[in-house]
Amino acid sequence: MAKTFSERLDGILKEKKTFLTVGLDPRPSKFPSPLRQAPPEKALKEFLWGIVDATRDHCAAYKMQFASYMAFGEEGIVLLPKLVKHIGTSHITILDIKAGDIPATVELYRTGIFGRFGFDAMTFHPFLGWDSVEAALTDTGKGIFVLLHTSNTGSADIQGMKTESGMELWKTLMPRLRQLSERGNVGAVVGATYPEALVEAREGLGPSVPLLVPGVGAQGATLDQVMSGAIGSSGGALLVNSSRGIIYASERDDWKEAAGREARTLTQQMRESRK
Repeated sequence: MAKTFSERLDGILKEKKTFLTVGLDPRPSKFPSPLRQAPPEKALKEFLWGIVDATRDHCAAYKMQFASYMAFGEEGIVLLPKLVKHIGTSHITILDIKAGDIPATVELYRTGIFGRFGFDAMTFHPFLGWDSVEAALTDTGKGIFVLLHTSNTGSADIQGMKTESGMELWKTLMPRLRQLSERGNVGAVVGATYPEALVEAREGLGPSVPLLVPGVGAQGATLDQVMSGAIGSSGGALLVNSSRGIIYASERDDWKEAAGREARTLTQQMRESRK
């Protein structure tokens, strides 16, 4: 029987002994100085391949923010499936696109992201309703991470709105998400910058629902807060994303080595916290 997305994720987490997800979000203005002499489109592949090769031994997953590649035009979009192939099957690949539309359009998202581009998972917003979410779940080997409580400062504007019962809007999603997670391919995005939300999300969703947690590093959240609040009782079901703190660890000639060192340090800290 084929593995579900969650089963495959748990296997990779156990094998790698880390929850680290490296965010591959390229910006030409932040490229290391040795790459700034070349046109951004030419430097893009060297930068991404260099970061992946330097960090693959110290992480469990890679997350690509779609907007970062759109900004490069055709060259950036064409590079995405090649990057997924270069990463290979030993890591989880996530497209951070925050998809969500009517079911017929969601089918096109699935075909493109999972089929054409080859990603293992995508981020997804539930604003259009549960029929939209369910339309993304037809292949249990491919996962979605539903936006639950995001890391940006304005997240409370809508996610924190009170319903008639007095409950914050984002909390009302958890019972249905927990039910859908029984299919084996549903997780949730919960920002690390709100530690109390992490604790509530883990309690509300249960120990086995994967949490994708952005916000560690440049956005200000600490690793200890994440590890204490979000790790599942089985010791898994967690991906902690760090982007800028790793891929822009150095602007000098040692940029690849610096990225590797930063990823290794975060993984070591995770292992210590896990103990």
